[in-house]
Amino acid sequence: MSLISVSKLNKSYGVKPVLEDVSFHVNKGDRIGVVGANGAGKSTLIRILAGDLQPDSGDIFRERDLSFGYLRQRDHFPSGGTVREEMERIFSWQQKAEKRLAELTEEMSRASGPEAASLIEEYDSLSREFAERRGYSYRSEIKGILNSLAFTDDYLDKPVDILSGGERTRLALAAMLLEAPDLLFLDEPTNHLDIGTLKWLEQYLRSYKGTLVIISHDRYFLDRTVNRIFGIEGCKLTVYEGNYSWYAEQKRRIYEEQLRHYEHVQEEIRRQEDMIRTMKGHGTEHLVKRAQSREKRLAMIDRPDRPVEYDARIRLKFEEDLQSGTDVLQAQGLSKSFGEGADRRLLFENVDLDIKRGDRICLVGPNGIGKTTLLKMILGELPADSGTLRLGQNVMPGYYDQEQRLLDPEKTVLDEVHSTYIRYDQTELRSLLGRFLFRGDDVFKKVKDLAGGEKARLSLLKLMMSGANLLLMDEPTNHLDIQAKEVFEDALLEFPGTLIIVSHDRYLLKKIPTAIYELGPDGIEIYLGDYDYYEEKSSSAGSGRAYLSRMGKERMTQAEAAEGAAAKLSKQERIAKMQEDKAKAAAKRKAEKQLAQAEEAVTEAESKVASIEEQLCRPEVFADPSKSAGLSAELAQAKDELERLYEAWMTLQESAEAEL
Repeated sequence: MSLISVSKLNKSYGVKPVLEDVSFHVNKGDRIGVVGANGAGKSTLIRILAGDLQPDSGDIFRERDLSFGYLRQRDHFPSGGTVREEMERIFSWQQKAEKRLAELTEEMSRASGPEAASLIEEYDSLSREFAERRGYSYRSEIKGILNSLAFTDDYLDKPVDILSGGERTRLALAAMLLEAPDLLFLDEPTNHLDIGTLKWLEQYLRSYKGTLVIISHDRYFLDRTVNRIFGIEGCKLTVYEGNYSWYAEQKRRIYEEQLRHYEHVQEEIRRQEDMIRTMKGHGTEHLVKRAQSREKRLAMIDRPDRPVEYDARIRLKFEEDLQSGTDVLQAQGLSKSFGEGADRRLLFENVDLDIKRGDRICLVGPNGIGKTTLLKMILGELPADSGTLRLGQNVMPGYYDQEQRLLDPEKTVLDEVHSTYIRYDQTELRSLLGRFLFRGDDVFKKVKDLAGGEKARLSLLKLMMSGANLLLMDEPTNHLDIQAKEVFEDALLEFPGTLIIVSHDRYLLKKIPTAIYELGPDGIEIYLGDYDYYEEKSSSAGSGRAYLSRMGKERMTQAEAAEGAAAKLSKQERIAKMQEDKAKAAAKRKAEKQLAQAEEAVTEAESKVASIEEQLCRPEVFADPSKSAGLSAELAQAKDELERLYEAWMTLQESAEAEL
């Protein structure tokens, strides 16, 4: 059953089109992932579907009484409320009903006769509706959702205004999940979630009874939560059935098919143009007509543009100005806490580090454990409460801040880079900025006006230019689209220096690290491998979240195995297909051989005609009428033979074209 139908939808901002002639259906029970480059129109599409934005043209049909929730990248909580009040506001009907049930209980204790019967009837009706609308469970649901999203009991009475941006996003997500509407629109729901919370959210959404439309750049998350992909590219929307990995494979196949078609058409155009030139060169009336006919056909041929495998991609390469010593970082017994006396809060203690040149370390752990704090201690921006920390010889650290606080919001993009790297002139800087997709007037935008992805690209550019040999990165893939993430990951793999990366991006954690360091209150647990190894080893501890992740992996493996079995051909089918392919290949070789022989015969005939024409031009032949007459007759016969050979060649060419 279709919940939303969209037909020929169009949306532009000024003269710039964002969505053109977009049509699709959202069916009940769909789990849809919306993917595309930053600025492709993903959020615009969701805002239109949610009714926050009107399209320029097109039709949108929604099921009557459809309830939906919309998690934006920026929440819109009214100021002044506490965490508890914001959550309980969702259940205002239940609270009023709860109060009325208490009043009815009191009134029934005093009433008698018909009045008591009426009150009992009202109480029974209201209590049934109260139970159906989660009246007896909503408080425990609030606590359960908040705890799962890393809000402990001491958060309940905190004003929302004092929460960080990440905490507000998680709170908005909690509110959406508690409302449990028919349709959930989620715009980057995985931002600011640690790995444990991500696993919980995946499991929750897999069991969610409603319909999901999710914008996300988290490839791992999409693989585990969606069954359809809406790919937005070049203002167009294409629907792919399957998860993200299936979409990526299908897109690769489509690109390869389009490229083969493009190359075939280009080859055909070149071949036809060569034939037309050859025919015109001989000047016979019949061949000239054939050439003109072919020119008309050539003018009508569909000439596709060369397919582009990816949209514009940043070009990123990290290089170190100076190689560090073998020992990059050593630390022993590091600890850090905040607050004083009774308010003192310990983040971590007993942290030991021994990092060598070329190590690629990914640092994981729950939100609030102190991962960013540890990076700042390594940079020397924060002191340790206890322990020692020492950087090795020639170590030059560079830092990527996930909040982009190192950028001056009042500067333009060009000035922000030039103020740090003054030895570059504006032409050089604009060339570098162009590699990071800041082109034309984009370089004169103020930093405060940039989108999250643009700020991330600007920060990566400055880090690339730093020449650092120790890169410290705090959630560097947040706000990057999938294409930019892939370029970034490849650049990290090619970097000859040392990496320490705080990340919850599980695709990155599978691809980059030589070791994963899990930070906890009592120190660091080291896993010498990638994310799969880390998950396997941490799963053996038997935690609830690890169990959920393991069960999800088993279901994924079973599904993949079933798909693989269904895709296999029987032995008889494979033999038949091999025989068919063999016969086609033999026929193709025979046709190619015949065509080559025909071309050779044409070449010989053309040489013979040219030789006779040359002899006729000689003075001794021209002066001898008998020789001239004989050669003229021979020339006419040679031209007839050439035209016959042309006809045979053309027949073979057309037969080959029909086969293609």
